[in-house]
Amino acid sequence: MARPKKSDSNASILEYALRHLEQERDEIQAKIDHVLSQLGKKAAAPAPAAVSAPAAAPARKKRTLNAAARKRIAAAQKKRWAEHRKTLAKAAPAKTAPAKNKAATKSE
Repeated sequence: MARPKKSDSNASILEYALRHLEQERDEIQAKIDHVLSQLGKKAAAPAPAAVSAPAAAPARKKRTLNAAARKRIAAAQKKRWAEHRKTLAKAAPAKTAPAKNKAATKSE
């Protein structure tokens, strides 16, 4: 039996989940409407089936840095890394050569 494509199975799982969530949303909205009617308030309008995307903002022009700005940023980053390495060097004690394995020298 051939395995279905992963994207097909993911799509079917997502579609099932979407249907289930929409059903739960409708049930919850019905309960909210019932409570509102008991309080004497008007029931809310049903939620739209699909949420529309917000109005698209006008595309911004891509901002670029000039060479001088890039050099300033690079110099600042190098300075930060130098300070970081300096603090690491102070914090870490000097490593000594590891002791030789005595068991290995005895067998020889």
